[in-house]
Amino acid sequence: MQTDLTDVSTLRARARKHIEDGAVTAGYSADRTAVLRLLNDALATEIVCVLRYRRHHFMARGIDAKSTADEFLTHSNEELAHADRIAERIVQLGGQPDFAPDGLTGRSHAEYVAGGSLVEMIREDLVAERIAIDSYRELIGFLGDLDPTTSHMLKEILAVEEQHADELADLLKGLPAGS
Repeated sequence: MQTDLTDVSTLRARARKHIEDGAVTAGYSADRTAVLRLLNDALATEIVCVLRYRRHHFMARGIDAKSTADEFLTHSNEELAHADRIAERIVQLGGQPDFAPDGLTGRSHAEYVAGGSLVEMIREDLVAERIAIDSYRELIGFLGDLDPTTSHMLKEILAVEEQHADELADLLKGLPAGS
């Protein structure tokens, strides 16, 4: 643990150097190129999840379809908020968020699976959430203390992904097998 704090005059002088780098100061010790690539992969994952949840929202049919469709829409909106936060962080780190449609599914950790029945939709969404949970845990571990701001953001997103997985597992338990 660091016990010696930098004196104020040194902090002020360092802040004036490379001001065009914005939030990325000399104290940033992560591999920024790798972090930006990983964040763009996470962005692609979130966008694919937004699209899959949106489709499921509109295609939900059967018993409990209305409440499940509403849950899909809520999850879609939350995934969109995650994508926005990730894109904003990419820009803060001096990168460019990659929204190019052609590369989304290739960079996404989760797959876009349409699902034919309500049960299949919930299962596919649960699989995607479980993938996101493991991906975010690994990314948080990769960052360690090298980028506390990104790590903190990802921990908040991870908590929501875990909540989504729990909600989907509960929905799955409550539906008849043929739904």
